[in-house]
Amino acid sequence: QVQLVESGGGLVQAGGSLRLSCAASGRTFSSYAMAWFRQAPGKEREFVAAISWSGDNTYYADSVKGRFTISRDNAKNTVYLQMNSLKPEDTAVYYCAATPLAVVAGSTALYRYWGQGTQVTVSS
Repeated sequence: QVQLVESGGGLVQAGGSLRLSCAASGRTFSSYAMAWFRQAPGKEREFVAAISWSGDNTYYADSVKGRFTISRDNAKNTVYLQMNSLKPEDTAVYYCAATPLAVVAGSTALYRYWGQGTQVTVSS
């Protein structure tokens, strides 16, 4: 069982930066692949970025590639999402997710555990 708690969301102007954090409970965090998803009002949840259990492999949605960076600190049971050059279309609730599968992928169906989300709002 893994419990996930996101933090770091807020209101930022276009072009600005935010860093999201996702703190995980449990002693097996390092064996889980992690990901960030987001959901804007009236839209389906979409993949943002994923990272392998070791942190060696990452995968990004085309819409955020070059602007966002996913990383993890297994000693702190935390995964991060550094978001730079933010755009109004990045506005959404951002969710952290975990899977025990050895994958680095963007399908919501692969992820077993989810956080409650943190709101990110980018003003123009």
